[in-house]
Amino acid sequence: MAGIAAIYAYAGCALSEAAVIALMPGQSNTTRRTPRRRITAAGAVVLALALATAAMVADAHAAAAIRLLLDRPIDAMATPLAVASRATFAAEDLSVTIVPGNGATGGNRDVFARLAAGDADMALADINALIQYRDRPDAAALKAVYVMTNAAGYAIVARRSRGIRSLSDLAGKTLGFVENEPAIAFWPALARLNGLADEDDGKVRLQRIGAAVREPMLSAGQLDAVTGLAWLAPINLRDHGIPAGDLAVFRYADYGVAAYGLAIVVSPKFAAEQPEAVRGFLRAFNVALRMTLKDPAGGIADLLARMNGANRAIELTRLNAIIRDDILTDEVRRNGLGGIDPQRFSLALDQLSEGLKLRAKPALADIFDASFLPLPDSRRLD
Repeated sequence: MAGIAAIYAYAGCALSEAAVIALMPGQSNTTRRTPRRRITAAGAVVLALALATAAMVADAHAAAAIRLLLDRPIDAMATPLAVASRATFAAEDLSVTIVPGNGATGGNRDVFARLAAGDADMALADINALIQYRDRPDAAALKAVYVMTNAAGYAIVARRSRGIRSLSDLAGKTLGFVENEPAIAFWPALARLNGLADEDDGKVRLQRIGAAVREPMLSAGQLDAVTGLAWLAPINLRDHGIPAGDLAVFRYADYGVAAYGLAIVVSPKFAAEQPEAVRGFLRAFNVALRMTLKDPAGGIADLLARMNGANRAIELTRLNAIIRDDILTDEVRRNGLGGIDPQRFSLALDQLSEGLKLRAKPALADIFDASFLPLPDSRRLD
């Protein structure tokens, strides 16, 4: 625990003394009040030494165990978790086991089912898939507690050689989609917003495909475009021999879709029984995310230690795209990391409902619990 203030200083957080005290195990984010005195990087190190006695007491306690699921195999998206595993989880007295997904279609559904069954405590998963899961009458009350990617990475990836250089060029073309992926649920809204929903000869032809054949079918010319993730599908397609210059990537977020992306999701049982562990996890994750934003290459080094045979350049390219397009949005620069804007969330729900027939439109509080978020000062980027 003695290193927490120094880690925050490295990550660029200008914290009040109250904020640093709140990082100590057992301290609530809201109940401890002290005078607000700003701490510089040097002051943070001094304060870290002052916390050494408290740290020795904290070290005597058994670390809280957390089992966290991923909805996909480990890749660049998991970089902040890899950084936290090395640098910040232990400072919060946490022992975190990260369980990767297998890459199969329906990974989000599997994650939520396992959380509901008590097989894990938390997950990093798509918040729109969570909305779909929570619409089930038998759904457990899983909630997101921290949004990592402020913009969803959904995209349409097309080949210029098939005559697609702008989104409007999709008219009359064949678009491959993977059923149950959140990207296709937002297609009706994307089409409506961009004049592609007309019932005429220019309508986009949708073709259901399997996730495993997405890139091969586009590469072979059997499709004109596919839905996917902007930071993943284009790089995979290059591995299938399609030159980068032949790819056109249309991010949903650039064409009016308001969707949020990946979030930390917690089971109701774990949140009720170990709320301080949830808060500690999010403090550690928030610092690790900031460290990743400051030093992506260093974060990739932590990630590669958890991957077998990964290509450093590819994963770094993916991470930089995630940071640029999905994390460091205008909203995050205004409001800070981790949160949700209620008006935007309502708009995103309306757009999602165009592709998913929800039984009822959920309230923000049904999906997102902001009470576990780290203090605002630690989430601001200024």
